[in-house]
Amino acid sequence: MEVAAGLGGPAELVLTASVARRYYIDHRSKTELAEEFRISRFKVARLLDAARASGLVRIEIGWPGVIDVELSGRLQERFGLLHAVVIDAPEENAAALRRELGLAAAALLEEIVTDADVLGLAWARSVSAMTAALRRLAATPVVQLTGALSHPDIEDSSIELVREVAQISGGPAYLFYAPLVVPDAATADALRRQPEVARAFRQFGSVTKAVAGVGRWAPGQSTVFDATEDKERRQLARAGVVADISGILLHADGSPVETRLTERMIGINAAQMRAIPQVIGIVYGAVKAPAVLAAVRSGLVKGLVTHTSMARAMLAAG
Repeated sequence: MEVAAGLGGPAELVLTASVARRYYIDHRSKTELAEEFRISRFKVARLLDAARASGLVRIEIGWPGVIDVELSGRLQERFGLLHAVVIDAPEENAAALRRELGLAAAALLEEIVTDADVLGLAWARSVSAMTAALRRLAATPVVQLTGALSHPDIEDSSIELVREVAQISGGPAYLFYAPLVVPDAATADALRRQPEVARAFRQFGSVTKAVAGVGRWAPGQSTVFDATEDKERRQLARAGVVADISGILLHADGSPVETRLTERMIGINAAQMRAIPQVIGIVYGAVKAPAVLAAVRSGLVKGLVTHTSMARAMLAAG
């Protein structure tokens, strides 16, 4: 007969198990256990230590829901994030995964947004899923951070998202009707001077929390990529662009890439987004891990809502 290492003979094993059961399950104090088993408090403590060291007692911290608390904690610690929520969901069905991420992001937003905040929203499919799941929100102003994108797969826009979230919060909506990308810098300058656009832009410095998606600079992985011409896509790839967040183009090391496309964007810039205390990225698809790493390294994204395969890919690569 074998006895667990460090626990002595059978009698001590039984005593250790009994003490551990009373302590961890019945919540008896060490003083009460010393009196019950007629041993010293020092021996009670020694037996409890031995129970942990031998594996007789194993303590696991878990949550019986879709949130992987262990991966969430590792991701938050590794990248110094303010928030990290990792859901245990497969990525084979992108639409179903977006819905799950939307639910998790909505719950996080409902928890962390207060009446003292100003909330910024940048359009992304994942942000749209969050908006659909949102049921309540503190009375906060809501600010549109990017112009609208026109694409056959896009059923809503940043304008609708801001309007819907403001209706839920009961706060004012700072929105504007303008595309994210325009043909030239002169048109962009003119649009930024339009009263409703300028009014929204003036709120950027007041935004305290924001939500955005992260795109990988590849076909089908970024709405900005898909909205540009082939020649420009190739030029930007040669310039080192690997990711975009809210129209901000990024190198792998997180540094912004200033290009002619940047001059044609109607939306928040890198310096303005970096000044926002909390930007939550809702990200999915492990293939996008290098892009999400770039967004985290940039200092633009300070929190993530994602899924297990993305979290593992980031931890392996970062």
